[in-house]
Amino acid sequence: MSDPFRLDGKVALVTGANTGIGQAIALAMAGAGAEVIAAGRSSLDETLDLIAGKGLKARPLALALDDPVKAAGTLAGLGRLDVLVNNAGIIRRADAVDFTEADWDAVIDVNLKAVFFLAQAFARAAFAREGGGAIINIASLLSFQGGIRVPSYTAAKHGVAGLTKLLANEWAAKGINVNAIAPGYIATNNTEALRADPDRNRAILERIPAGRWGEARDIADTAVFLASPAAQYIHGTIIPVDGGWLAR
Repeated sequence: MSDPFRLDGKVALVTGANTGIGQAIALAMAGAGAEVIAAGRSSLDETLDLIAGKGLKARPLALALDDPVKAAGTLAGLGRLDVLVNNAGIIRRADAVDFTEADWDAVIDVNLKAVFFLAQAFARAAFAREGGGAIINIASLLSFQGGIRVPSYTAAKHGVAGLTKLLANEWAAKGINVNAIAPGYIATNNTEALRADPDRNRAILERIPAGRWGEARDIADTAVFLASPAAQYIHGTIIPVDGGWLAR
């Protein structure tokens, strides 16, 4: 009997795979048997070396998402894709009263518009070959909460949650599972400053029932599950992987 948590024979595209959560997802997908296409706008050498060092399969894809429609067009040349992980994202911080149109547009383009058009390209290809697949969007705790000083990021991540549900409604019966993961406070380069600040670090840990920062692997393992046959009847869900943050 085959292992329902394996991804053998699958091809998985992971955006933002050069570092942090995206890198961990790429490694985990490869470890579960998938051939990984590691996509990013900066060097992917570290990710590729880590995967190759384990004797696993991966290839790079230079992909900038500031032009989402152009980026989506590159999927047509990749051959069959079974899994799409929309992980790449950016953030801009400023008081709402001072927030600029340029910062609004930059974040919405990468964090929301690209998610839709990459998913659209993935689905069109899947339907053309009469196949299915899995799309995993990386949402955020700010898909549920408001945050402060990140208006475009919050709007985009709320949008990712809604878009995940809409696409699931349209595509579940056609063989594509669309779900999202909402990471909590994860120990990556992006949160290094928070962890180095004793007051902020303590306040965050006091709110997390698990009593620790998450690891990128925590998100990666959830992504593998959602991409696997074990999750075949899961559609339109946003799974918080947050150590219990939202339960407080």
